[in-house]
Amino acid sequence: MKKLKRSQHNRMLAGVCGGIANYFNVDPTLIRIVTVLLAIITWGLPVPIAYIVLAIIMPNEGDIVE
Repeated sequence: MKKLKRSQHNRMLAGVCGGIANYFNVDPTLIRIVTVLLAIITWGLPVPIAYIVLAIIMPNEGDIVE
C-alpha cells in the first residue's frame, strides 16, 4: 500500500512536491511546474497555505515504519 510522504531526496523546500510526485509516479519537476501555475492562476494565496499545511501534516519519508 502506498503512503503519501515528504521526499528526502527530491526536495527543494520541504519535500512536499517530491513526495506527491513519488506517490503518483511522475517527475517532481512536473509537479513543481503545476504548483507554480496554480499559484499564478489563483493569485497565489491558496497554494502556499496548502503547501505549508501539507509540510506540517505529511510525515517524512524516513519517519514511516512499514
